[in-house]
Amino acid sequence: MSANERPTGTPSQTYDSAFLKACRREPVPHTPVWFMRQAGRSLPEYRKVREGTQMLESCMRPDLVTEITMQPVRRHGVDAAIFFSDIVVPLKAIGIDLDIKPGVGPVVAQPIRRREDLAQLRDLTPEDVWYVTEAIGMLTSELGATPLIGFAGAPFTLASYLVEGGPSKNHEHTKALMYGDPELWADLLDRLAEITSAFLKVQIEAGVSAVQLFDSWVGALAPADYRRSVMPASTKVFSAVESYGVPRIHFGVGTGELLGLMGEAGADVMGVDYRVSLADAVRRVGPGKALQGNLDPAVLFSTPEAVEAKAREVLDAAAGLEGHIFNLGHGVLPTTDPTALTRLVDYVHTRTQR
Repeated sequence: MSANERPTGTPSQTYDSAFLKACRREPVPHTPVWFMRQAGRSLPEYRKVREGTQMLESCMRPDLVTEITMQPVRRHGVDAAIFFSDIVVPLKAIGIDLDIKPGVGPVVAQPIRRREDLAQLRDLTPEDVWYVTEAIGMLTSELGATPLIGFAGAPFTLASYLVEGGPSKNHEHTKALMYGDPELWADLLDRLAEITSAFLKVQIEAGVSAVQLFDSWVGALAPADYRRSVMPASTKVFSAVESYGVPRIHFGVGTGELLGLMGEAGADVMGVDYRVSLADAVRRVGPGKALQGNLDPAVLFSTPEAVEAKAREVLDAAAGLEGHIFNLGHGVLPTTDPTALTRLVDYVHTRTQR
């Protein structure tokens, strides 16, 4: 079943939403808007509800996940909610010794650099992430006709954290393994593709309307390395969830040179970061896919007039696209004024009203 087919049985409340119509490249009543990292970060109500609770703990409490996911929907009127979680949650769930350190990011106690280290990566079961299923049930009930987007980290980005032991600018250990032991590298990414697929299946079966695969660090690779060493694992993930018929979105940072290849991996929607124009993106990705993006998140720190002008540029560039979802070209920055996001949603909706 493809993302362009109407599901059989009882129609989903979200099927005819502007967001899902845009994913399917159908006519929309207005350009839909949502923001990466809209759930949390910049919202004072998020900071208040998270007081005294570590990041990973907050991802494992259905009540907190539900509240945090709903906050930007209530405040901004966005066209889709993004499930509040973190890409390392499935790794933590299978027993990887890791923590998210404030100001640093995920830190792994025992990096994976030898074949015997693969034993840390057991299969993920629905019982491992019961809190995800419970939270999604609570959210879909509260969201009604507003779609909920599930997500996961792509195999390369997860591998980078696991091999480096934490965030890295140069990915030296990751590339050393990829080039020096390609067989171990392929086995590592294949194992991570299985875990990621299982995590997305849990979310889809619980009721999310779409899924996004984040490959945050893959922009560090040349196209030939991506095709040979990464694309097979990403393709495996997208293939694993294809039969569910929910739209699949793919996004990476600094991936202008990889857009065409990433599109070949199997997504229905390609996310575009702010470094690439939508006009260039559509040429690189080719026909048959919707595009998502791509306002520079730093623009939101400028004047309302400047924000509208830059947003208008994005909308003008998207005017001839088969399907377009307005988003930032990366996540909401932590010190963004929430009012700027609310104004932006209203501007996009008003300007594109059909």
